[in-house]
Amino acid sequence: MNWTLALPELVLAIAGLFILIGGVIPKRDTTFPVTMAVVGALVLAAALILAQPEGTAFAGQYVADSFSRFMKLLAILGAALGIVMAMDWNEKEGIARFEFPVLILFATVGMMVMISANDLMALYMGLELLSLPLYVIASIDRDNPRSAEAGLKYFVLGALASGLLLYGASLVYGFTGTTNFDRIAEALSSPQGVSAGVIVGIVFIIAALAFKVSAVPFHMWTPDVYEGAPTPVTAFFAAAPKIAAVALLTRVLAGPFGDVTAQWQQVIILASLGSMVLGAFAAIGQQNIKRLMAYSSIGHIGFALMGLAVGGDAGLRGTLVYMAIYLFMNIGAFAVLIGMRRNGRAVEGVDDLAGLGRTDPAMALAMAIFMFSMAGVPPLAGFFGKLYVLLPAVQAGFWTLAVVGVLASVVSAYYYLRIIKVMYFDAPLPAFDPRPTSLSIVIGGTGLFTALFFIFPGPLLAAARAAVASLIG
Repeated sequence: MNWTLALPELVLAIAGLFILIGGVIPKRDTTFPVTMAVVGALVLAAALILAQPEGTAFAGQYVADSFSRFMKLLAILGAALGIVMAMDWNEKEGIARFEFPVLILFATVGMMVMISANDLMALYMGLELLSLPLYVIASIDRDNPRSAEAGLKYFVLGALASGLLLYGASLVYGFTGTTNFDRIAEALSSPQGVSAGVIVGIVFIIAALAFKVSAVPFHMWTPDVYEGAPTPVTAFFAAAPKIAAVALLTRVLAGPFGDVTAQWQQVIILASLGSMVLGAFAAIGQQNIKRLMAYSSIGHIGFALMGLAVGGDAGLRGTLVYMAIYLFMNIGAFAVLIGMRRNGRAVEGVDDLAGLGRTDPAMALAMAIFMFSMAGVPPLAGFFGKLYVLLPAVQAGFWTLAVVGVLASVVSAYYYLRIIKVMYFDAPLPAFDPRPTSLSIVIGGTGLFTALFFIFPGPLLAAARAAVASLIG
């Protein structure tokens, strides 16, 4: 049992336990040192992942390869940025508790287990280890009824998704006789191994994972949870767990169920089409930016699923590149939302950005870059993200997906451009409160990546190509 392969997860989990004890024992406030310790543990885990050899461990339940390395680093980056953005916000909102970064650390362990899962049991364990901390941090602002409601809705619907996953996994196990991905692939490689029970099981598993990525028709929790949860929590929800869930969905569909593509492809195509259409039209009337970003994220997941539906080397590479670019655009946009604070009070209406181009030109420029990028305007990163999923769709003959994707981009451009219009052409409101340096660094860094990606796309494309090669051989 080559347990040393799972060293990043083991080190992060043990560090989390020690940090938790270190936060509880002293009688004074330990929020800041605990936060720094958690960020340090995440950096250590990232270094261990970079040095990790490839192979399988725990009787084939855990796999380490280029794909897991690529997606884990993205998930860790999303978690670290989420913690950094939350520090000042939590302090000002009176919810600065040392448990917050520790919960994100344990959620990150869950994400890493999900990404490396090579067995239905490991998959479920990782998913639950991710979900339980998320239910808590969604409702961490206990005195705010909206936050409590967000946590409860997420918990109830998350429990339903867990039930769907377990039922689907039990069907797959019952009809193939194994929970290991490699052996499931062997069982399904012959036509007689593909029974109706397996297909139903696969559909249940896809439904449960579609809930985690908030793909239509399992998106219903997203706008309410995004609006109700504290903004840094929403930023974390919209980035890191989505990357882990897309990674898991990709591994499951390209690995054990790769030989029955025809059976699940239609489900992913419908989820992709529905997500792109709903994301484009439902966000148009939104006045709350967090709800608008929730529908926007549903639309972006539709594009990521397009690459998954197309499959093959080009389609899966498009999905990985899209999720990497989405992480930077999304974290950047939410960093701007976290900086929206007037007279000590957080504001989150689209109209609250009025005249930002005159009161805070740097913040307005960054937000304009993120909005143009999300709309797919060249030469920003978002344009290339969409290009890398639309091209394989066209080349493989998925014309409906490609045409709907282009039309959805045109429709969604309306509400992205409306934010830019409000910032630059509406009468200015009083300036926002000064934002902390950490938030400015996050906004600047993600803004530079989004604006300058076209100059150096090579490293990301090469990493995505290597990740896909290790996944499908």
